[in-house]
Amino acid sequence: MTSLLAAATSAADKRVAFRAGLTSGRIQRFPGAFNPLVARLIQEIGFEGAYVSGAVLSADLALPDIGLTTLTEVAGRGQQIARVTDLPVLIDADTGFGEPMSAARTVTVMEDAGLAGLHLEDQVNPKRCGHLDGKAVVPAADMVRRLRAAVSARRDPNFVICARTDAAGIEGIDAAIERARAYADAGADLIFTEALHTAADFEKFRAAVSIPLLANMTEFGKSELLTAEVLESMGYNAVIYPVSTLRLAMYAAEVGLREIFEQGTQSGLLDRMQHRSRLYELLRYERYNEFDSEIFNFTLGGNQ
Repeated sequence: MTSLLAAATSAADKRVAFRAGLTSGRIQRFPGAFNPLVARLIQEIGFEGAYVSGAVLSADLALPDIGLTTLTEVAGRGQQIARVTDLPVLIDADTGFGEPMSAARTVTVMEDAGLAGLHLEDQVNPKRCGHLDGKAVVPAADMVRRLRAAVSARRDPNFVICARTDAAGIEGIDAAIERARAYADAGADLIFTEALHTAADFEKFRAAVSIPLLANMTEFGKSELLTAEVLESMGYNAVIYPVSTLRLAMYAAEVGLREIFEQGTQSGLLDRMQHRSRLYELLRYERYNEFDSEIFNFTLGGNQ
């Protein structure tokens, strides 16, 4: 029953798996999960992990990605997602929700929520979506303090602390590389460089930084969409597809709703809908029925 209502794999084991994956020589693919059911689908298909995007969580609340969400909201959604999957889950913790002490508390809350890792970025508060113009970054020394506070608060040494730098689009790639090196020295386990443009940019960054690197393959942004195989051949250790599932779902929902509005029926959409039987399969409905039968189908002994 344990693996029915929640994942069978412990948070500690998921963190071990995440770290092992980062040093395996195989790229770790983390699609974004906008809800727990999508995380279960990501696992079933065979990906190595799931990602919880701050931009997606904001959008789910009908808010822009400008730092309006709270630690409680983000950790709560992260816990819901991590609970149902045996995969490691990486979560976007924005700038740590405040000053260095807040970043430290964020680590403890995310650990308690069962996440395998988080990333902190070097933007100023309030942050902006990483692929928009008009971003600003804090001085590197401020981000180093943010990271050191986060690392010091970690209780499980396998919890992955990823440092994201948004400096490439503001100060240039060379400055972003210098920041990445400083962040690695501050204790970051993984570097996420945001909004590089071309394959050559990704290669330059990889050649200059010694610790594991994460690439962001988000659609409609500044980065060329490189395949996982190309990124792996460059030496990247992880890739996220943060908003893909939300974009797919929202496009389908809008098309369908417009047809229902115009036609007065959904009958022409059935071949584009997930069937009830497939939903029940993902929810493991039959196993719940089996559990009910085992609990409630019994006979009383003669002494009762």
